[in-house]
Amino acid sequence: MLETAIIGGGLSGLALARQLARRAQPFRLFEARSRLGGRILTARCATTGAMLDLGPTWFWPDTQPLMARLVSDLALSRVEQNDGGVTLHLNEADKTPKRIEGQTFHDGAFRLAGGMAGLAEGLAREIGPEPLTLGHALTGVRDAGDHLVLTFRADEAEVEVLARRAVLCLPPRLIAASVVFEPALDPETIEAMENTPTWMAAQAKVAIGYADASWRAAGLTGNAFVTHEQAVLGEIYDASGEGGAPAALAGFLALGPQTREAFEAGLPMLISSQMTQVFGLPLEAGEPHYQDWARAPFTATARDLAEPQAEHIAVSHPLLRRSLMTGKLHLAGSETATTAAGYLEGALDAARRAERALARAGLEAAPGRAEGLSGADLNGASLAAFGAWVAGQTEAAFDDYRVRLVRSLSAQERDQLTQWAALGAMEELFRRALARLEAAALDLAGVPVEEGRSGLMAAVQAPFGELLRRFMDDVAAFNRASCALSNFPEEHHLSKAYEQAILRDIAAAWREFLLAANGALLARTAGAAERAGLAARSAVQ
Repeated sequence: MLETAIIGGGLSGLALARQLARRAQPFRLFEARSRLGGRILTARCATTGAMLDLGPTWFWPDTQPLMARLVSDLALSRVEQNDGGVTLHLNEADKTPKRIEGQTFHDGAFRLAGGMAGLAEGLAREIGPEPLTLGHALTGVRDAGDHLVLTFRADEAEVEVLARRAVLCLPPRLIAASVVFEPALDPETIEAMENTPTWMAAQAKVAIGYADASWRAAGLTGNAFVTHEQAVLGEIYDASGEGGAPAALAGFLALGPQTREAFEAGLPMLISSQMTQVFGLPLEAGEPHYQDWARAPFTATARDLAEPQAEHIAVSHPLLRRSLMTGKLHLAGSETATTAAGYLEGALDAARRAERALARAGLEAAPGRAEGLSGADLNGASLAAFGAWVAGQTEAAFDDYRVRLVRSLSAQERDQLTQWAALGAMEELFRRALARLEAAALDLAGVPVEEGRSGLMAAVQAPFGELLRRFMDDVAAFNRASCALSNFPEEHHLSKAYEQAILRDIAAAWREFLLAANGALLARTAGAAERAGLAARSAVQ
């Protein structure tokens, strides 16, 4: 039986696999495609050697620390997105494009010199080939008590795999559409999955390698926007390497999935016509590569294609971050991330959350961890278990918040709904944390006390910072997605001032908890000292 099964070989699944491999934790990763990377897809231009991204293209080091760190760890070369020069704007089908000078559009974005596929390749090298299984599409998950039964479709055959836990690093909407759960997941979770659009699922991209970057010589950035009703490519950008070599342009199609399918045979001609109109570069002048994600079965669902394309919202529903099937099943696709949902940064955020959940499960499932220990070893083990418990309370605190919020709505209360529900949930969490700390196996003899503060307090309070951040993120995301709060604008979209007021209330409750926790530790320290003194006097007598 597998200890951990990771489903999905995109960036989230590979990042999680890398961390488990580093900790020598047993796992196996299953990917439906015949390649790794998921929505990361890089094509090589045969004539110029340019590496052309047909999936995600950019990352922003200044605001995406996880991506910046991974690129550095894998020693990948990055290329700043070219924004220097004139941008073109074509807003009338029968006119020439207008020139826009002195504006930048990519806000400090970078690409990878070898394409984003370098992320998948670098992670796969660190993981090694043995734990990676391609061509396995998940179709079912059954809760078998102390383990899960995973059903895959592989080469037209059905394969069953047993695993103690599983992490689904897949788009939530794809999970809802293609995986059967036994027993069925709760309706709220399914609804959250189905209502979460898959980033890029309805999009198509074209990238074209050229012999040289002639547009740069003409003082153009390579950026162009086409906004008239007959637009074929809505946005075009420079996809060249450092300094413009090898040269390439790339763009997003403005046509919807159904239109692209209807005009499939004529698309090259339409793209060529627009590239000629904007840059004077027909398709035949370069080597084109095309990817329609709407026709990728492990990316797009029928609902993704039926919905009108809307502005991407990089916030996910908090129910997608809950553990399922009594803690054995976790969701960790990019669309489940707390921040930058749908982006590469979001994939890494989701992987990190899943890794921590698995680590907590390991700590909580280690019976007798503190048995036979004493002194600093006992305290370290007990406080690590306490920290794991605290870190795992986000779901319980959020559930408590939802119950309190619904209770207030049912009572037709209208003022400070979020504030009182959030404060009540955190006060209850602090109460339970204090009880758990008081019952923890600790050896207080010899623990220093400085200025009335126990030497263990730093370890006691350490896990709460991350928990509070995640709790407030979940509260804000839930309120934003709640239909019931749509008639309460101040609660539906929390302002910074309102969030600060909530945090001040929680901070006051937090101080009370710290004082009570420190008092409990000091009382036990005094008791340990008294017992040690009695033992010493008895030994002398």
